Amino acid sequence: MVTRTKGTRQGTRSILRKDKRERRRLFISRSMHTYQEGDKVAIVLDGAQQKGMPHRRFQGRTGVISGTQGRAYVVRVADGNMMKTVVARPEHLRPIE
Repeated sequence: MVTRTKGTRQGTRSILRKDKRERRRLFISRSMHTYQEGDKVAIVLDGAQQKGMPHRRFQGRTGVISGTQGRAYVVRVADGNMMKTVVARPEHLRPIE
């Protein structure tokens, strides 16, 4: 028998897949966008960019920017009754108005 993989990207084939039109596009405006503390963002994983990618359980969640950590941003996300902090680069974030 083959042992089950226990990596951080297990089971992400459908989550991190891009459709045909978006495959060779780099979203430079998304990576250059600057956020301030208190801004609301949506976590949308970009499978083409591995650096600064949060865990797949936070895909589609919304949170609030609470600070910076190098090039990445610290996002506070509600997970059930708990508030969790997620460190993600701006390629994996989208602003919410």
